[in-house]
Amino acid sequence: MASLTGSLTRGALLSPFKRPRPDADYPRAPLTLTRVRVDLARLAAYERTCGIPTGADALPPTYPHILGFPSAMRLMSGRDFPLPLLGLVHTSLDLTRYATLPATGEYDVTVRVEGLAPHRRGTEAAVVTELRAAGDAGDVLWESRSTYLARHRTGNPAGTAGAPPDTPLPQLAEWHLAGDLGRRYAAASGDRNPIHLHPLTARAFGFPRPIAHGMWSVARCLAEHGTPDAVRVRARFLAPVPLPGTVRYGARDGRFELRGGERVHLTGSVEPLGSSLRR
Repeated sequence: MASLTGSLTRGALLSPFKRPRPDADYPRAPLTLTRVRVDLARLAAYERTCGIPTGADALPPTYPHILGFPSAMRLMSGRDFPLPLLGLVHTSLDLTRYATLPATGEYDVTVRVEGLAPHRRGTEAAVVTELRAAGDAGDVLWESRSTYLARHRTGNPAGTAGAPPDTPLPQLAEWHLAGDLGRRYAAASGDRNPIHLHPLTARAFGFPRPIAHGMWSVARCLAEHGTPDAVRVRARFLAPVPLPGTVRYGARDGRFELRGGERVHLTGSVEPLGSSLRR
């Protein structure tokens, strides 16, 4: 947590001086944390916030993202990272868990910036995280690729865009989200991006109200959907989820979504994998 606070402070101070563009240079060296152990109390707080049953000796499929988050923040808050940390919006997630991950295990976590790309609303950065058993340089047990958007004026308004689905999936649940959800998830995850915390801090980055963390949204959907031990999860965060608010969860045939009114906030899929696909 101390490391995260330092990174967020450094990123906040440097953000006004960043001039994002998709052809900018970015840090190439990965960061690795060795022999990472899970704080079981923080894990339980995370599970409660995301609607995940507590007490199992197994990490939820999204939790390794939390373990890699301090390294990701260190990379994205550095002087050589071209996008401003403040106001970055999580736009997509593609994760693969190759086997059950014991909550009591020890892991080596590696994070790197994969590259930058143009987006119709600015510039996106791709960040890759890999989890291995501590001291084992071989098999990857879990990996993810996340994209983060820095919003700015572009000369290409078409850019990268994904059309949301027209036909809603069958609605299976409705969730009423409290105004303090962003603060509760921030306390459990360490992600204290101000767009999630308070109306005043959210307005400073163009949001009339605080918005839910994208990682909370996908974790809550997976808690409702369920996942096999070996699984690939893909999600696109299409529109912010304002707080407080009400969203509808829908799912069918391995696909899931969150909607608010006619607006699609998130779409995703859950794909079971064979153990032979581990690399």
